[in-house]
Amino acid sequence: MTRWTVRRHRRPDAVAVLYCFPHAGGLPGEYVRWSDELPEAEVRGVHLPGRTTRRAEPPFTRMADLVDALVSAVDFADPDGTGRAERPFVFFGHSLGALVAFEVARELRARGRRLPERLIVSSCPAPPLSPVARPVHGMSDDELLDAIERGTGEPMAHLREDADLREHALASFRADYTLLERYAPAPAEPLDRPVTVLAGSEEPHAAWHEGWAAHTSATTAQRVAAGGHFYFRAGQGRDDLLRVLRESLQISTPTTRGDRGWTA
Repeated sequence: MTRWTVRRHRRPDAVAVLYCFPHAGGLPGEYVRWSDELPEAEVRGVHLPGRTTRRAEPPFTRMADLVDALVSAVDFADPDGTGRAERPFVFFGHSLGALVAFEVARELRARGRRLPERLIVSSCPAPPLSPVARPVHGMSDDELLDAIERGTGEPMAHLREDADLREHALASFRADYTLLERYAPAPAEPLDRPVTVLAGSEEPHAAWHEGWAAHTSATTAQRVAAGGHFYFRAGQGRDDLLRVLRESLQISTPTTRGDRGWTA
C-alpha cells in the first residue's frame, strides 16, 4: 500500500481492483465502504493530500501536478508491489474525481503503462468544462459554503457549527475547486477504453453522456441512478450504483470496438 490509496478489505482473488477517485473535498472512506457489498472487487479509495492522515501535506491545485505525482506513486495493476501477475483494474470517479481518473488514464497511456479496463465517470460533464462566471475558490468561507450547498444540494450545517472542522474541510474544498477551475485538458487522441457515464436522475445525464462519448474510441454506456448529485449515499440510488459497478466488473472474452475484456 502507498499513502495514496486506502482499502477496507484485502482481496487477492478479486476479479478486479476498483479505484475510486473522490469528489471535491471528498474522502476515500465514503467509497471503500462499498467493498462490504462488492465481494468480487478489491475497492481502493484514492487518498489525496491535505485531508485526514495526509492533512500536513499541501493539497494540489493543478491537475498536471496531481496526476504526475499520483501516477508516479501508484502502480495501479500491481498496487502492493508483489510482482505477481497484474490484475485488471477499473476507475470510478465522482464529480471532480471523474476528471482526475480521466487524466490519470491518459497519463498511464502516455507512459506506456497498463490502462484501466473501464472508466466509470459519475455526475460530471465531459472536458473541456464551461468557464464559470465567478471562480468559487476565491470566495470567502461563508460564500464558499453557500456555493458548495448550491452545487451539491447537501446542507453543510456540520461545517458551520464546528470551526475547526470547517477550517480543515474548506482548505480541501478550496484547493480542489482551484484545481477544477484551472483545469484545461490538453488535446489528445480518445482513450481506447469503454466509458460508463453515470449520473443521478435529477442531473443533465443525457448531455453528459454525449460529451464523454467523444473521449473514447470504444463503447460508451449511459446509466441513470435515482436521486441527485450524491445519489449513491442512500436508498435506491445506492442500489442503482452497486448494480452498475457489478455490471462493470463482469470480465469476459474481448468484444469489438475496443471494448476489450468486458461483457456488453
